[in-house]
Amino acid sequence: MRNIDEDTITQAVIARHAQAPDARLRDIMTSLVQHLHAFAREVKLTEAEWFAGIQFLTDTGHMCNDKRQEFILLSDTLGLSMLVTAMNHRRPPGCTEATVLGPFHVEDNQRYELGADITNGAPGEPCYVRGHVRGLDGEAVAGAELQVWQADADGFYDVQYEGLDQHRARGTLHSAADGSFHFKTVVACEYPVPTDGPGGKMLKALGRHAWRPAHLHFMIAAPGYRRLITHIFRNGDRYLDSDAVFGVRSSLIADWVRHEPGTAPDGTQSATPFYTLDFDFVLEKE
Repeated sequence: MRNIDEDTITQAVIARHAQAPDARLRDIMTSLVQHLHAFAREVKLTEAEWFAGIQFLTDTGHMCNDKRQEFILLSDTLGLSMLVTAMNHRRPPGCTEATVLGPFHVEDNQRYELGADITNGAPGEPCYVRGHVRGLDGEAVAGAELQVWQADADGFYDVQYEGLDQHRARGTLHSAADGSFHFKTVVACEYPVPTDGPGGKMLKALGRHAWRPAHLHFMIAAPGYRRLITHIFRNGDRYLDSDAVFGVRSSLIADWVRHEPGTAPDGTQSATPFYTLDFDFVLEKE
């Protein structure tokens, strides 16, 4: 087709995809082209703005490496991650709700026995986390794999530190025969998402803050059950209603209970105040 103009180009592009062997890919690309072209027409996109967008995406790619995923951060702060999560992880009433994975998950991390201290030197006040993994019918889920990760008291994940040779405040455990789990870590604190890249520049240009409320990440998997990716948020945090990535759910808010120095849940004596967090997870069967 020749002499394509602004009124005919959209259908011309879609027609080129008509013979795509993957029907799902064809449907996705057809819709993508329609929406992209409609967006450009709606905002009357200039060449300078189009080029700035290309440069923004190029810079986003340059920020990505094996420890940081700037595209996930961009998706999170635009609400796309939570939208996709909500659409794909609808749960029956009573099941623990899912929320975003975030840009700092690490698949290959250290494994621990129940009751272990996963801190490994991460700064922060001591916190003892306890709970159970159960099915919707109340059955204990034994041997469930729990991947746990969080930011430290300075607001950083271990992968954000240069030269750190071991994981901190991160690890993998497995639930006991009765579905219970427990481990020691540090108190979760609020923190800003990274603002040194394109995502941070976007937030600043839009007049948005970059803060996330304090939370603890969990990824829980067990045979016969749907995998759960979620957070537990700290009750009372000032950013619960303005999370930069839109991930807060009321059912995922819990109390970090402060205790005076004394006997800790693991039987040791704590010379400083410590916290406890109790939370039970309910999985949906496949």
